[in-house]
Amino acid sequence: MPVAIALGVILGVLGLAIGALLGNTIRRRISQGRVEAAERDAAKILAEAQTREKEILLEGKEEAIRLRGQVEAELKERRAEVLKLEQRVAQREETLDRKLDSLDRRSQSLDDKEKELSGTRAELEELRKKQLEEIERISGLTTQEARGVLLAEVEKEARDEANRRVRAVEVEAREEAEGRARDILATAIQRLATDVVSETTVSVVPIPSDDMKGRIIGREGRNIRALEAATGIDLIIDDTPDAVTLSGFDPVRREIARVALSKLVTDGRIHPTRIEEMVEKARQEVELGIKDAGEQAAIEAGCPGLHPEILKTLGRLKYRTSYGQNQLMHAVESAHIAGMLAEEINADINVSRRGALLHDLGKAIDHEVEGTHALIGAELARRFGVSPAVVHCVASHHEEEEPQTVEAVIVQIADAISGSRPGARMETLEHYIRRLEALESLANGFQGVEKAFAIQAGREIRIIVKHEEVDDLASMRLARDISKKIEESMEYPGQIKVTVVRETRAVDYAK
Repeated sequence: MPVAIALGVILGVLGLAIGALLGNTIRRRISQGRVEAAERDAAKILAEAQTREKEILLEGKEEAIRLRGQVEAELKERRAEVLKLEQRVAQREETLDRKLDSLDRRSQSLDDKEKELSGTRAELEELRKKQLEEIERISGLTTQEARGVLLAEVEKEARDEANRRVRAVEVEAREEAEGRARDILATAIQRLATDVVSETTVSVVPIPSDDMKGRIIGREGRNIRALEAATGIDLIIDDTPDAVTLSGFDPVRREIARVALSKLVTDGRIHPTRIEEMVEKARQEVELGIKDAGEQAAIEAGCPGLHPEILKTLGRLKYRTSYGQNQLMHAVESAHIAGMLAEEINADINVSRRGALLHDLGKAIDHEVEGTHALIGAELARRFGVSPAVVHCVASHHEEEEPQTVEAVIVQIADAISGSRPGARMETLEHYIRRLEALESLANGFQGVEKAFAIQAGREIRIIVKHEEVDDLASMRLARDISKKIEESMEYPGQIKVTVVRETRAVDYAK
């Protein structure tokens, strides 16, 4: 029994051992199969991974190449932009350097000038102090005392002048100065008795026949050249029958040439030597006529005692015209008008007459001397001893100088009356039309104006306004504004009446 048990135990142990061995063997085989399958799977996966890796590497290389191309293109553009910016910066730096150099030079120049000015100020201040000390020593007054005395005198004079002006304005308002002035002007014009005829400088010389033109020209043109050289005037010989035209800017030279040529045509002997003789005789004759004309004008105007050079220059106006009006006759007429105006308002008649007679004196020599004829005439009158009051009238008649005396204003008025009265001057049709168009255009430029018409030969502008935009008060202001605009921007003789018409129309229909 025990042996059987032991044998059973042994057999059991052996069975267990054999079972364990078989289990291990089976497990090893199973594990080995799994390992081999895993190795096959791993090899497959590894192969696939290697293939995918190659594909990814190729894709990565292509992407890298593409990105590299883009980056290089962008870098190239950036480099170009940076290069342009560098060039601009360099140019700006160069410009700034030049400006800085210029500013440095200007700054240095300003510093130098400031130093000079400082020195000059110091010198002037020192001179002023010395002058004040000298004035105080001579006058026996300090600066404060002198200032007080001066201020008191100025204040007193200012108050007296203000009081006088107030009284003058009150008297003028009470006596209706505007109506009085109109009466004075009307009286002066009615009393004017001189006959004024518009004259123009003769520029055509009649000849007996066209055969005379060849003799005037001479062999190879020597006669005409000699005459032009002696007179300074151009001779125009054309197809005009029985006439020769003279052309030149100087009316006196043109008159000398006319007289000389008329004498030569009458005499018949035309050659260079004879031409010089005749031109000299004509010059003496014209100069004598100029002198006589100046003296006669002074006598007619009631202005004796003028210097011979003044009379000679005044006589040259006999050959000067303006808009067809003879300037010497205009001067005499202005002198008469100025004398009558001065008599009416108790001004200095002698100064008014002389100022009006000489007011256009500069026109006789304005082609020889630079400047306006008013200032040229004033300087000439001053040089030959004409009184300062008359010189001021001459210089201020076109307001190159501000009129400071009643006589200067009278000369302005006399000049305007003589030049603007009907028939005194002629005006070209083209200039007349342009003036009317400018007048209408000026009025049409204002707000609320519907139409404008220049009438009465340009002496009145009639304006139709839009009644819904312009009321009665605005129409009055519009008339005043247009008048001021005309005075500021246009030149015209006499005066222009501005009439503003505003009407309201009510329209209805019977049905």
